[in-house]
Formats: sequence, C-alpha cells, structure tokens
Amino acid sequence: MPAGRPLRVLNVAEKPSVARAVAEILARYGGGGVRSREGRSVYNRIFEFTYMMSNQPCDMAMTSVTGHLMEMDFQDPFRKWHACDPLQLFDAPVYKTIPQEKAALEVTLKEEARRSDQLVLWLDCDREGENIAYEVMQVCLSANSRLAVFRAHFSALVDRDIHHAAQNLGRPNSNFADAVDARQEIDLRIGASFTRFQTMLLQSRFHLPSPSADRKLVISYGPCQFPTLGFVVERYWDILGHVEEPFWAIHCKYVQQMPPLATTAEFSWQRGRLLDHHVAATLFEMCIDNPTATVTDVSGSERRKFPPFPLNTVELQKRASRFLRMSSERTMKVAEELYQQGFMSYPRTETDSFPPSMDLRALVSDQASNSAWGDYAQRLLDPAANLWRAPGNGGHDDKAHPPIHPTRASVNGEPHWSPDHKRLYELVVRHFLATVSQPAMGFETIVSIDIAGEAFSARGLMITARNYLDVYRYDSWGAHTLPAFQTGQQFTPTDLELRSGRTEPPPLLSEADLLGLMDKAGIGTDATMHDHIKKLLDRCYATKDANTRFKPTPLGEALVLGYDNMGYELWKPHLRALMERDMRMVSEGRKTKAQVLADTLRATKAAFMDAREQQQKLIDALALFFDRTNADGGGGEGGGGGGRGGGGGGGGGGGGGGGGGGGGGGGGGGGGRGQVVGAMGPCPKCRTAHLVLKQRPAGGFMAGCSGFPLCREAVWMPSALIEATLADSHCSNCRPGPLACLNLRFRRSDIPPQFEPIQQGVCIICSPDFRDLLEACGSSRPSFAPQSRPPPPPPPASHGAFSGSRPSSAPPFRNPTTPPTTSASTAPPQTRGRGPGRASAAGLGRGSQGRGSATGGATRSSRTEGQGQTRGGRGGQGSGGAERGGGSRGRGGSGRSGAGRRGGRRVVGATGENIGFVRSSELVNGGSGAGGGGGDAGCYTCGDPFHWSYECPLNQ
Repeated sequence: MPAGRPLRVLNVAEKPSVARAVAEILARYGGGGVRSREGRSVYNRIFEFTYMMSNQPCDMAMTSVTGHLMEMDFQDPFRKWHACDPLQLFDAPVYKTIPQEKAALEVTLKEEARRSDQLVLWLDCDREGENIAYEVMQVCLSANSRLAVFRAHFSALVDRDIHHAAQNLGRPNSNFADAVDARQEIDLRIGASFTRFQTMLLQSRFHLPSPSADRKLVISYGPCQFPTLGFVVERYWDILGHVEEPFWAIHCKYVQQMPPLATTAEFSWQRGRLLDHHVAATLFEMCIDNPTATVTDVSGSERRKFPPFPLNTVELQKRASRFLRMSSERTMKVAEELYQQGFMSYPRTETDSFPPSMDLRALVSDQASNSAWGDYAQRLLDPAANLWRAPGNGGHDDKAHPPIHPTRASVNGEPHWSPDHKRLYELVVRHFLATVSQPAMGFETIVSIDIAGEAFSARGLMITARNYLDVYRYDSWGAHTLPAFQTGQQFTPTDLELRSGRTEPPPLLSEADLLGLMDKAGIGTDATMHDHIKKLLDRCYATKDANTRFKPTPLGEALVLGYDNMGYELWKPHLRALMERDMRMVSEGRKTKAQVLADTLRATKAAFMDAREQQQKLIDALALFFDRTNADGGGGEGGGGGGRGGGGGGGGGGGGGGGGGGGGGGGGGGGGRGQVVGAMGPCPKCRTAHLVLKQRPAGGFMAGCSGFPLCREAVWMPSALIEATLADSHCSNCRPGPLACLNLRFRRSDIPPQFEPIQQGVCIICSPDFRDLLEACGSSRPSFAPQSRPPPPPPPASHGAFSGSRPSSAPPFRNPTTPPTTSASTAPPQTRGRGPGRASAAGLGRGSQGRGSATGGATRSSRTEGQGQTRGGRGGQGSGGAERGGGSRGRGGSGRSGAGRRGGRRVVGATGENIGFVRSSELVNGGSGAGGGGGDAGCYTCGDPFHWSYECPLNQ
C-alpha cells in the first residue's frame, strides 16, 4: 500500500439487506454518508463509505452475495440419470462450481478484490455462513492473492454489535467450513443415489401423484427428509394399531353451599381407570352401600411455576406453531426479515442461556415505551417491585450467538409489517421479558378422603403472585378453590357415579411435536429443520391439516413400509443422528472431514446395496397403495408370456392392490384396501386387533388384520371367489377367541372339479380343505417368516407345463405386505396349443416365433395334447394379474397364469398330461383377446359358470 493512502477494504455480507444495514451503521461511526453504485449483479449493489478501523482510516466497499456462491455436483457423465449405475455415485468425483446465475457475482468480487488491500467477511455467524465465507475467499484470492482476510462476528444488526465486530475482527474457521462441505457431499451422494434408484424403480411401474400434468413425480430421498417422514408414519401407524378398550372409573363430587357462593371439590379415584367392568362395578357398589366420606388428610404447600428458558431456534419454531399457528417455514422467514430490519437478534442459534456480560436491563428499557407491555417492562426495572430475576440456563451454548431476543423497540409495529411480523415480534418480546421475571407463586391444597375403603383426592390452587404470567399470556395456571376441610371430617358426596369411557389413540403429530422429535433425535440443525418439514409436503409424502397436524400420504407410507420390510431402518433417525454428531466433531476439530466422509459413505453404501437387493419389497409395498401402469403389466389387460429366457411378469391387482414384479418367476396380483364386509373376530396372529373381511375395489376378497401395518396377517382369496359373507357359525379351534366362518361362492369354471363351488361355514384359517383350495388356485395365507423359507424347486425339465400337482416343498404361506405370488414350480397348469403367434400384452415386445395367444386377458387356447407351447414376445415379460391377465409360458422361462385369470378354467389331470385352460365361449365364438368378464359361461350346454357340462341338468 502506498504511504499516505487509506486502506481499501472489501466487505462482503450474506444478503443485500444485511450489506446495506452494516454500511449505514458503520458510516454513522465514520462521520460520513453512504454512496451506492451498481455492481455486475443488479441485485447486489456496492456501498462505499469511510470508517476508522484499528485507528486507521479506511475506504470501505460493502457488497453481498445471495446465500451460497457455489454448489456441489458430480462431474460428467455422472450428472445424467441414466449414464451410470446409482451405486457409482458413492464414489464418483464431485466438485464445487459457480452456477451460471451467480456468474455476475463472481465478476463483481474479482473486480473489487483486485482494488482492495483487505477482505472482511460479514457472513452469518454459523457453520453455513462460514462455508459461504470460504467460497467468497476462494473467488477473491484467485483475483488477488495478497489480500489480508478477516472475519467479523456479530449477532444483531444494531450499532453496538456491528461497531464492536468491526473493531474486533477475527479469522475464518476452517473447521466450520469443512463440516458443511462434508454434509453437502454426504447429502449429495446419498440423496442422488437413493433418489435415482427409487424413481427409476417405481415411477414407470405405478400411477403416482404428480405435481403437475406435464411433469412426473421425482421420488426423492434425503438423509434428513426420510427420518422426518418416519416420525410422521410411525405415529400414524400407532393410531391405526390402536385397539379401543372400555374403562371405568368412580367419580366423586362434593358441593358446599355457602351463600351466595358454592364451592366444588372434584375427587379423583386413586385407582385411576379399571379395564375390568366387573371389578369396577363391585367397588362402586361398595361405595354406594356406604357412601360416607371421611377426610383422611389435608396438606398444603407452596408452588411455583417457572418462566421459560431463553429462546433458541427450535423453541421459537415450536412456540410459534403452538401459540400462533405459524408453520416453521413461515416462522423462519419472518424471523429472518425482523433480524435484517434490526428488530431481533440472529434467529439461528442453539443457545438458550444469556452470557453474564450481556446488558439485559438495557434491552428491557428499550421496551418501556410500548403500549402493550411497556408498563410491565417498567415494573421489571423498578427495584421496589422485586420482579427482576436472572434468566434460567437451558444448558445449551453454540458459542456463536446469544438466545433470540429483541434488539430494537417498535411502539405498535412498523407500518410495513404483516400481521405475522407483529405477532412473532410480540412473542419474542414477551418471551424475553418473561425470562427475566420472577416465577408465578401459588399455594396448593390436597385433600384425601376415604369411601368404603376406596381412596380419593382433590387438589385446589390459589395463586398468590402472577409475576411473569402478567406478560407471558401464552402460559396459564388455573386457580381452583376447594371447600374448607378438616382431618376426620365426614360428609356425603353430592355425586358418586361410575363413569365409563374408551381409550383413545394418540393424535397425529403437530408441527411442534415433529420439531421436538427431530431436535431430540438430532435430525437436521436448528436452521434446516423447517426445510426438511417443507420437503415432506412438497414431495407429496405428507399433508398438514388446519391444526398443523401431519398425516402421511399413501406414497409416504408406502415408501416407509417398503424400507421397513427390508429390515433396514433407513427411515429411522439413528443413521442421520450419527452423521450430525460426526459433523459437529469436525466443526470442533475432533475429527477430519476425510474421516467422516469415509465412515459415513461406507455405511450408507452398504445400506444402498442391501436395499437394491431387496427392491422387490419396495415394489410390493407400493403395490398395496397404487395401481400399476400398463408398462408394468398390472391392473389393466394383463400380459402375455415371457420370451426366450424370460419369465412372465405379475399382473396388477387393480383398484387399491398391486401385482408382484416380473422376472424369472413372475408375480401375482394382490389386493389393497377395500370395503369392509364384516369383522370376523380376534386376529389369530397379533391377538389384539380383529380379522376383517374386505372386498377389494377392483373385485375379489381378502381378509386382513385391522391392526395393519403393525400386524400384517392377511388371507388373499382367489379371484374365482365371487361372493363371501359371514356365516352364523364360528370356529372354536382358532385362538384367542371364536372366529366367524364364511359362506363362499366360487365360479365353477375357475376352480378344480374336486372342489364345490358353494361352501358353507368355512374357517379360512384352519380348514385343510380351504388351504388346499388356496394352494390349487395360487392364493395363500401369509407366512410369519417368509424370508427363512428356501425357494421352491424348479419344475421338471421334461415337461413344458406344470403337470397339475403342487410340489410338497412349496410354501403354503407368504408375506402379507405383497400380493400373493406363485413361483415357477407352483404355477397353475399352462396352456399348450398350436396356432399363429400373437404379440404379448401391455408394452411388451412382439414375438415372431410365438404360437397360440399371449395377449393379456383370456388366452385363446384349446385342450390338446400337442407338443407346441404358447409363447409371448422374444425377451419380453408377460403379465398375468390376479384380476385380469393370464398368459403362457415362454421357452426357457416361467410364465404365470394366475388363479384369478379371466380366461380359462383349469382341469387337473395326471402327471405328464398336457392339461390346459378352456372356455366355452372361446370354442363357440372364436376366443377373446381382451380378457373375459366374471360372468362368462362355464357349462358348454347351458352357460352356467358354476358347474361343468357333464354335471349339467340338461344332459341328465
């Protein structure tokens, strides 16, 4: 620097409004005005003024950025979704770059840096702000490597804080910046890999909600977002799993008439509630027989209700949600604006204790002119009132900022403030005044009585000094006066009754509840929690009602259910809490960025690989909530057989249900939620909820536990079942209690001939005949531990189609979270026939070598003993749904023709016979390629679907 020339100092703030506020404050201390000129970015002006810094005159230039200057991304070709395996994103190279929309800011910083001697960073004083500071440093030093770099630390945009920061400059903290870099890289790698995996796996398979008509939903995953969703879903499951229980309690009331007033004592039963009506009624009868109450004890004690601790960010969001009905996102936006205008301190802080050096009385004095709470502020400052008290210590200090507090008085709100600004400012001020106030004082009286050996008690409270309650209107402390009692006194209760009620489930999570759970589990930071909650709503994973309570959407619930079925708790907070702890250790210098990246990415990469291996469980979970698309072969027309080397795919369940996936063995269709037909009785698995018979929206029946998803017991009925009702009889063998039997009516053409189409009084849990029917039709009751079963053996190589006998090792049960599927070895008999090849269904490939029909729905087949096989398209996957579909096996693969296929009847023959499906309408009318309806004829003679032609009365 030439001798005699003032230092030229470049100052950079995080936002344009902060830059203007700091420039105006420092200019007042410098004795001059502020000159403003445009920079390369129209949104970030440059403010020039003079200022004495460290007793040296300086020419100051103050400008700003707008948040992060750089963003982290993958290098090409990993940026494109389909250019690489998502697993590679855990190791793909990443870099930080300045996006195009920030290029003008980069030019401004470089131009100003070349003309400057020093760089002072006025970014927000938290980890995120420190990271932005290093981004600014990198750009400025690239233009002028001789710059001396300093850091200004401040907590409020008020004169004393800003001037103190300018005169006591420090150095940037590289540990804070490294912690944010680590978090950004971890979130990028985990979020990108799981988001691509989920979206590419599920988007084309299901009809999912879309944010707009022209844009498909991206099924995103975030390391903080998913645990937050987990809290919402878990509470929702608690509500669904709640089983109401009746309870009884004895209520006692005594009214003492003392004209002109009457005082009342409500006595609580010491036993609380009883779930046994007989016991409660017996005890109540004892009290009725001898209703005289004897006072056994009267005690009193002084009580205090303490004011809240100083306000940190999480408490600000929780209290604004609870008291003002403001969302956390709105709260932080308004708080940020109040901070930038100089009316409150920095709103992102974990600290809930004021430092001893802070002049709190000066802050209280600033509020003495307010018409609403000014009188109370004056009382606080009056020693005679004895109202002042040192604020409590909440035990948290982030060493960066004090608790949130007002920094400037506003008499009745500023003219440009919205109602939310006024209400939030009032909350901050009243909270601050309460923290430096004496607790409320009261005297509590407890009266204990005895009635026929049963103990009761009543509590009364008399408030002697309201103190902080006078200003903190959000808290209440209800006073209640009791009649005068003396030990040994006897009286007859005015009311003595046995009251009944029912237990209630917990409520949905409120926003304050959710913030508390996130804070307790260490999910996110005080500055990011509101963003994670907002993303749940933006991603269609949850909804929020007028009472700010959250409920998961079907998509959110399905995703959590899928990961829960995998056994990997990716939706639980533990993994993210460990990440947050490690990043805190980086910011404290106890771990390096490289260590945290290596450890965290190693663990999450293993979790990703495990999730991908079990991806079918994610598909099956979504199939319970969403219809399948035609591209996945479900729900609609069904599909044809697999091509060479490929198996037939599973058809969708339609309605609320979903089919299994394709692949080697193909998946069957399944059911979802439907209309309740009736409650059958206690669930034989969980023994707490009830087994309920339901009719699925797309047709068909299933029985499932009302405690789903906590209990997943379910019985999937074959689609040959066309009517199911509760019978008058009950099964006495099923435990824990009698279970209603069912009256069932099947479509004759779709069940084997040895089974009757009309069955009365069938227990679907323990009946061997019904289990045989389920196995023959390809439906089942779920297994309690399906993962432990070995896969069924492949079909005999000497036969192109299943011979009609089910291998003994095939599992009779299956996982209830997925629709019932049938593996290759357990598939029903497949069609053999000769004829021209036809294309496979619904988005599958066309095969030129196919024989017979493989269009979804009813296959044109004939009962022959030829050697040809019906095939679908080459390499394609057919689909045969539980509702509509069917298809035939391809060479080298195993197709699926579900038990509920509309398109044929199964004839069971001896091993080795070429047995297939046949429909009378096909023989008469030439077949159908679209799938027949449920009422198609079964008998060749009269068309009745409930008997064969040889049983037809017309042929007798």
